[in-house]
Amino acid sequence: MSDLIAAAQHLFPELVDLRRLLHRFPEQGNHLPETRRIVLEALKGLPLDIVAHETTSGIVAALEGDHPGPVTLLRADMDALPVTEATGLEFASSHDGFMHACGHDLHTAMLVGAARLLSSMKSGLAGTVLFMFQPGEEGFAGARFMLEEGLLSTVKDRPSSAFAIHVNTWTRTGVVLHRKGPQLASADEARVTLRGKGGHASAPYLSYDPIPVAAEIVLATQTAITRRINVFEPGVVTFATVTAGTTHNVIPETATMVATIRAVSESTRDQLHALINRVVPGIAAAHGVEAEVEIKLGYPVTVNDPDHTAWVDTVARDTLGDNCVAWMDSPIMAAEDWGYVLREVPGTMSFLGACPPELEPGRAPGLHSDRAVFDEEAMITGTALHAAIALANGNRGA
Repeated sequence: MSDLIAAAQHLFPELVDLRRLLHRFPEQGNHLPETRRIVLEALKGLPLDIVAHETTSGIVAALEGDHPGPVTLLRADMDALPVTEATGLEFASSHDGFMHACGHDLHTAMLVGAARLLSSMKSGLAGTVLFMFQPGEEGFAGARFMLEEGLLSTVKDRPSSAFAIHVNTWTRTGVVLHRKGPQLASADEARVTLRGKGGHASAPYLSYDPIPVAAEIVLATQTAITRRINVFEPGVVTFATVTAGTTHNVIPETATMVATIRAVSESTRDQLHALINRVVPGIAAAHGVEAEVEIKLGYPVTVNDPDHTAWVDTVARDTLGDNCVAWMDSPIMAAEDWGYVLREVPGTMSFLGACPPELEPGRAPGLHSDRAVFDEEAMITGTALHAAIALANGNRGA
């Protein structure tokens, strides 16, 4: 396994060129024509059976080893964010208003690197590797669309192992982190509309003002969470927008509020939905205001299979060394549509440190920042680990 690091280092200059090309031309959503063209060009000449999905710009490339064995699914997300880049990099985004601020350009380059590396080892590979290049992770449910289009039936056998990597800047370069069970939260959206009676701001008693009702709902929701939700299965409700009114002396008729709902278990997720549906109408009714609550389901909890993740941890330590692998103490309340895949296939997501050496881990610009920068050398570790998982799963099932 240690030879994989050397092989990935040999590919590193090519991966840097690919990553910077992707970074220069970011695209958002499920339809990424330029990104798909770049990835397909990078895969050209490899012994892969390539399926270009039709409902999205997703790509599934299958590598069949020369020996029988199980199917391993490896994933990279390809989409960017609607962020105007402020890094000053010489290869900064040329698409105004869009940026690879979450490291997906590194993810894609790493998976291309793994495809090249494993293709060169085809004669010793047991089983089949599916390289999943996914659009739409940033809120567009690209993984779900790829599943619906037949991702898991790309080849005759379903995958027995699923693995993905996400870079971060809170850890030094090359350190791999993961945990058994929930690793990332579910993410749902609550939209609240309050309808009162408008009027002159000097005479609020003649109106039904929705603004203080909105304020009370925000505070009451936070209090209710501390009293109704088990602290060992946390939940978060954040009202991130409150919109009402047009000027200083008019009480508006309506107010709208939008919240994100996060949980790391399905039971807490259900409890938070029920809590909002109970608290909002109750407070509104107490003030004579009508309330409408709409909850839009988003990504599920990303749950690492415990047995699979213990095995990934062993493979990572064999490949990278014990000093480069660590267990996470707790989940993170961000969300990922990799959770859709992990509902179907035993698998794992691991975090990979990519903090530039000149910056301090944890204080460097974080994911989604317009100043987010990453240490490209992390791609050596990520490429080698992807390949190691595929090789080890083939041997495990042989």
